[in-house]
Amino acid sequence: MRAFSYHRAADVREALAMANEGARYLGGGTNLVDLMKTGVETPTQLVDVRFLPLAGISQAADELVIGATTTNSDLAAHPTVRRRFPALSQAVLAGASGQLRNMATVAGNLLQRTRCGYFATQECNKRAPGTGCPAIVGEHHNHAILGWSESCVATHPSDMAVALLAFDAIVHVETLEGPDEIPLADFYPPVGDAPHVETTLPPGALITAVRLRGSFPHSRYRKVRERASYAFATVSVAASLDGGCARIALGGVASRPWRARRAEAVLLEHPGEFHAAAEAELAAAEPLPGNGYKLTLARNLIVSLLNEVRP
Repeated sequence: MRAFSYHRAADVREALAMANEGARYLGGGTNLVDLMKTGVETPTQLVDVRFLPLAGISQAADELVIGATTTNSDLAAHPTVRRRFPALSQAVLAGASGQLRNMATVAGNLLQRTRCGYFATQECNKRAPGTGCPAIVGEHHNHAILGWSESCVATHPSDMAVALLAFDAIVHVETLEGPDEIPLADFYPPVGDAPHVETTLPPGALITAVRLRGSFPHSRYRKVRERASYAFATVSVAASLDGGCARIALGGVASRPWRARRAEAVLLEHPGEFHAAAEAELAAAEPLPGNGYKLTLARNLIVSLLNEVRP
């Protein structure tokens, strides 16, 4: 690991000032530190934001505000989250081991690097733009089938983000110019020809909270993976039919959490047509030679989960 300096921020303003001078934010470190150990990430200065007053979950009227440094364990166990957004609690529990959840933060989870096995072992467009995507002609059985480009076919690793996307979460950020909000639907850009640009956060911005509205007590999250723990989703689905409104988001199929808008539109016109909804969403899929099985898996998973959340 390359040598680096460490500083614990006294307040948000100090953290912002350091980040705008090139420091990297450190929360739980469960992703960043791992990548530093392998030499993928090489920051020269870390500013620790974990001890800032950004943790906790608060309720006001119809809103739930989740602090950026709230641990994944605390989020998953919170009684209001389990009651109003059970799919979110289930997604967090599916994401990692208890030890990792105890350290990982909400903001850090959203900022995980989108990556595959090649990312840590050799040059690729995410590490060195212009060097190509070795997965396209190499091992890609667990890679994207939707929205990928010739520049990258890796899938987004976050389970939490899939559930948050289904619930139209809003990401609160702080910059030197003041506070701002970014809908999670706009937080992750299409992969395009710049896969190293993974969020729409302004340079140096600090996530301070995530806001949710409403209540979706019958929502569910289901994840299929190659082993019981420490594995990214092969395909995952967050779904809710609460209030007669379909909300569906997919994981493991694209470079970002994927909102299934086509499927939702079908169900708006034809409630209960779960197979047709799944087919409509997957009609745009472009599987690679080694991951066509994901089409069948995603189709069956969508239909199965929608039947589970059917009122």
